[in-house]
Amino acid sequence: MAEVTALKPREVVRQDVEAITEIYRNLGAPVAEQMVTRALGELALTMAGLAEKVRAQDLRDLARQLGHLRRMAADIGLVSLATVAGDARACLERADGTAFSAVWSRLLRVAERSLSPDQGVADLSG
Repeated sequence: MAEVTALKPREVVRQDVEAITEIYRNLGAPVAEQMVTRALGELALTMAGLAEKVRAQDLRDLARQLGHLRRMAADIGLVSLATVAGDARACLERADGTAFSAVWSRLLRVAERSLSPDQGVADLSG
């Protein structure tokens, strides 16, 4: 009898440290930390809203919202999150449901890793 192995994909999250450094350089540490923390909170809320829409199979306006997520993530240097959000949007625009399902699963994994407190995005001020 063959042994079944459960695969547990683990995403490598890429970040552009320079984006955060630039924010801290331009705004100063206290203001930048507030801004980055607020942005991370907005990203988490946006992901939660997107997840609810996908669960409800309400794909209206989802491509636009994924584009917004991509821009927000790129603004604070979350390269992987921005890239995968763009990929999910492209799948929707091509009406490729199978690809969207796969990319959506990846987006959830990347978002979980990117937005987790132990990732330390707000602490990249140097």
